[in-house]
Amino acid sequence: MLAPLSDYLILSALLFTIGIFGFLYRKNPLIMFMSIELMLNAANLTFVAFGRYLGQVSGQVMVFFILTIAAAEVVVGLAIIVAIFRARASIDVDEIHLLRD
Repeated sequence: MLAPLSDYLILSALLFTIGIFGFLYRKNPLIMFMSIELMLNAANLTFVAFGRYLGQVSGQVMVFFILTIAAAEVVVGLAIIVAIFRARASIDVDEIHLLRD
């Protein structure tokens, strides 16, 4: 027996909220990227739950596209973090606005 749609939506909202708080209150860029990934996975859970509830495959197709974009975002983001670390020997988010020097 499947759980009702509301259970999936509550779990998705909880995951999304944890991701928002992780992104807003942490200063480590790696934690910030993990929080963004958590928010994207919460959206994926919502798409899959609604797709299952409505009996359509479009939810899974949307998840495929979101996962593809998330993978590209991680590659570009980690490359930027590595470049900043090599230039400054620090990845503090508060110092990133000083990239001109």
